[in-house]
Amino acid sequence: MSAATLAVRVVSVNIGKVQPLAAGGRRVLSGIGKRPVVGPVSVGTLGLAGDEQADPSVHGGRDKAVYAYPVAHYPFWQGQRSLHGVSLFEETLPPGFAGENLSIDGLQEADVWIGDALHFDQLVLRVTEPRQPCFKFAAVMGYAQAARDMLAGSRCGFYLAVVQAGSICAGEVGMLAPGRRALGVVEAFAAKRARHLR
Repeated sequence: MSAATLAVRVVSVNIGKVQPLAAGGRRVLSGIGKRPVVGPVSVGTLGLAGDEQADPSVHGGRDKAVYAYPVAHYPFWQGQRSLHGVSLFEETLPPGFAGENLSIDGLQEADVWIGDALHFDQLVLRVTEPRQPCFKFAAVMGYAQAARDMLAGSRCGFYLAVVQAGSICAGEVGMLAPGRRALGVVEAFAAKRARHLR
């Protein structure tokens, strides 16, 4: 299947409010706690209506307005949480658990390049960069090595800018339109990882 015909299904649309989070031995404010929304959600240049970010320098803004994450990675995180004793069972993690606005199926990081666009019925989004894991992600996952596991497996998801504002809802199917294809999401993430490990 060519990149021009790759389809992406929105499994869930998720938003969250800024709330206190226990992370790294302290309490911080974070908008990582996302919950599914029923029905269409308006999306403007700064993101989804009703969604909040605590630190716009690392999440949010025009180039990080929307965060998409493949649901294909959820079984891995369920297994890791069980392995690290966070949960007694490999419970099904709810959509939005990784802090994403769009829980997606059909696309993974290796399929996507910086500059590619996702075209939905009423919304167009452009891929801008991979997510960089942080201590808040580890806190939500419940074990200290979670950020390292994201780095090792390139299970990062990707940020999106809003090219055409509109609305989106769970169940929608969009199409991936290739951009210049100079830098893949996995390669961009590897470069971030190399800087992180220096």
